[in-house]
Amino acid sequence: MTSSHAAGPAWAAFPHPDKSYRYSAAALRKHWAQLHRGDREPLPQQPAVLEAWRLHHAGDFQSACEAGLALGMDGWNAAHKAAMIHAHYLETDPAARLERLQAVARRCAEQQKARPTDANAFYLEAYALGRYSQGISVVQALAQGLGGRIRAALERALEIDAQHADAHCALGAFQAEVIDKVGALVGRLSYGATRDGAAAHCRRALELVPDSAIFAVEWARAMELLYGPSRRAEVQRLRSQAAAATALDAMERLDVELARSLVPG
Repeated sequence: MTSSHAAGPAWAAFPHPDKSYRYSAAALRKHWAQLHRGDREPLPQQPAVLEAWRLHHAGDFQSACEAGLALGMDGWNAAHKAAMIHAHYLETDPAARLERLQAVARRCAEQQKARPTDANAFYLEAYALGRYSQGISVVQALAQGLGGRIRAALERALEIDAQHADAHCALGAFQAEVIDKVGALVGRLSYGATRDGAAAHCRRALELVPDSAIFAVEWARAMELLYGPSRRAEVQRLRSQAAAATALDAMERLDVELARSLVPG
């Protein structure tokens, strides 16, 4: 089992520290369901695993990743979430970002064999491969066969937990991205991607978590890819909704800041 984490340079710090994101263990347990309404991660019973998640929610992403990896597979979901959120939003070195995402995907594949009913082992693999694909270009990633892996992982996550809002959002965004890059016909025949499917999954994510900033942002982007400028008013409404959301932790704050950067003026 791969659980070590090679020491490397310090990661860029979370730029919006807020004491409200620094939950005590008791407060984290109390607010767990709300904080994990998107990924439906079960409340950890081990204090050390809870601590890794506490660091993640506070924005101490590198510490959270290192703490989670040190715990072995029990801590991997916390480690992987922290690693990928930091890679996506804060890592400025493209090579380091891609390397981190690849490492997460490799561990997730191992985790799926040992824990085949852990929905987040599949969702987090898809997230890692999806962001990796965007980093190398979606067309190149599809040529490497990553599209099929992403779709299969997300569909498996939803087989395990049909209420997994993060997986719904990711599958909708994936289908929209594929259609944008290869067209509706190839997208449907090769990857099972359809406009109706993309829209349905994005809408379902927002039905499950109506106050999610990132779901609104992703649905707005999917709309742009699927329908062009014809939905501009709805796209701007969704982005404004996301920009006005209240962040409950560091990850959500990064989502909200992204939305704010997309709102004109």
